[in-house]
Order: sequence, then C-alpha cells, then structure tokens
Amino acid sequence: MLWALRILVAVLLLQTLSFKFTAHPQSVYIFSKIGLEPYGRIGIGVLELIASVLILIPLTSHLGSLLSLGLMSGAIFMHLTKLGIYVDGDANLFYTSLIVFLASLLLTFFYRSNLIHFFKALFLKRTFTLK
Repeated sequence: MLWALRILVAVLLLQTLSFKFTAHPQSVYIFSKIGLEPYGRIGIGVLELIASVLILIPLTSHLGSLLSLGLMSGAIFMHLTKLGIYVDGDANLFYTSLIVFLASLLLTFFYRSNLIHFFKALFLKRTFTLK
C-alpha cells in the first residue's frame, strides 16, 4: 500500500512539472495571480521534483512525504484564498492537490516514527537510523 501511495504522489507531482518548467500559459497565469511569477513557479517546480525523488527512495520517503504535504498545503491554501477552486473553468488542479495532500498525509502518518527520529537526530545531533 505504501508503494502505491508513494508512486501516486510522485507521478502526480511530476506530471505538472513540464507546465511549470516550460512556462505554460496556465502555469504563468496561476503564479502571476498569486504574485510568484517566475521565481515561485520555478522554485516550487524544483521543490516538487525534489519531493518526487525523495518519496521514491525508501530511505528518504519520510522526507519526501513531508515536503509534498507542505507543498500541497500551500497549493490548497492558494486555491482557497486567491485562485478559487476553478482555474480557467477547470477544477482538476485543485482536486489533484487534494489527492496529493491526502496521500502525503497518509504517508507522513505511516512514516511518523522515521520523521521523529530524523528531527531528533537533526536537532539533538544524534546519529539517525531508520526503524
């Protein structure tokens, strides 16, 4: 089940990268509307690429799930506050964000012990080992 969720999140995140990196008009419109064009579009694209790679590597899946959860929280927030659910009459981006958010939330829950150990090691300068 965890593999399926990891692949789902990675595929959905990777699917939108070509739009961000090629300056697709809808992507430029979205990031212009929220005041983050072009650096936010490219920066968020890079972060989504990093999250996708991290989530597919078993040793870093916990970090990828947390990063994708944060990114999708921001996307959903922007849809609800500035963009609206429908962008150019289409709600697919919003629903995709919700699906990735929920899958990332589940993964983060399943990997919570790895995340706790990681942050303890990070902040308490201990050796990190996966459990």
